[in-house]
Amino acid sequence: MVITMSTPQIERAPFGRTGHLSSRVIFGAAGIGTMKRQEKADELLPLLLEFGVNHIDTASSYGESELRLAPWLKTHRKDFFLATKTGDRTGIDARASLERSLERMGVDSVDLVQLHNLVESDEWETAHGPDGAVAALAKARDEGLVRFIGVTGHGTRIPGMHLRSLERFDFDTVLFPYNFTMRQSAAYRADVEALLAVCEERNVAVQTIKSVARRRWDADSTEPHFSWYQALPPGDALAHGVDYVLGRPQLFLNTSSDTRLLRPILEAAARHGAVPSDEVMQADVDAHQMSAIFDGGALERI
Repeated sequence: MVITMSTPQIERAPFGRTGHLSSRVIFGAAGIGTMKRQEKADELLPLLLEFGVNHIDTASSYGESELRLAPWLKTHRKDFFLATKTGDRTGIDARASLERSLERMGVDSVDLVQLHNLVESDEWETAHGPDGAVAALAKARDEGLVRFIGVTGHGTRIPGMHLRSLERFDFDTVLFPYNFTMRQSAAYRADVEALLAVCEERNVAVQTIKSVARRRWDADSTEPHFSWYQALPPGDALAHGVDYVLGRPQLFLNTSSDTRLLRPILEAAARHGAVPSDEVMQADVDAHQMSAIFDGGALERI
């Protein structure tokens, strides 16, 4: 008898109040947005089925990402919780963005639409105003174009802004950076913990990004840049970064925009060992010269 070993599957958990059992690793589809050939995306996406990933996160601003997903969704739409984002703040523009995303992906609806990087106060006021994006997306939800509404962000201020957003509107999901280096900031860590407490109380799904970030690119770096930041290479440190996030059952991990790392991240998540100690994580920081990629400066707007 020939015994075949199937690929270990990534665990699933309730995605907040949505009723969906999502893989704890979510495919961040930004990386396929820069692929010039559809064939490259078609070759990559079967990895999701191999490891049991059933949740895709894209955005209208991710280049050609939505278009690259369209052929896949023709035959696999029912297999995935599908999320996109809009960076628009007015209701008219956010509605147009959502409709354009549906058209580009060739779908009638998405499961989740998110307000992308809602961090600046003036944009926040516009989005939450009577003619803002939040009201328009809530109307689109009532019309069946989207099932759930979330809010995302980058940088050091975003956990605090998410708390503010949750006070104004009952968002279903949040997304923010989470890794060991960022958590070394006492202020950031306190904001994250306060946000996580609210999300747990209200059953809001929590997505994280930048789990395998190493540092910003050096100005003189000649390596290929498949992401705006330098990610960790495949190996123990990358696996520790994945385990650091997945060690908290409340968190979901979005994969890197460097698609070369998709298989290593999925393999690490499927193995998912014990949560690394701070001593192990600090050793990785020292060995790979890691540093926090957000510092409250201009990159907050990315």
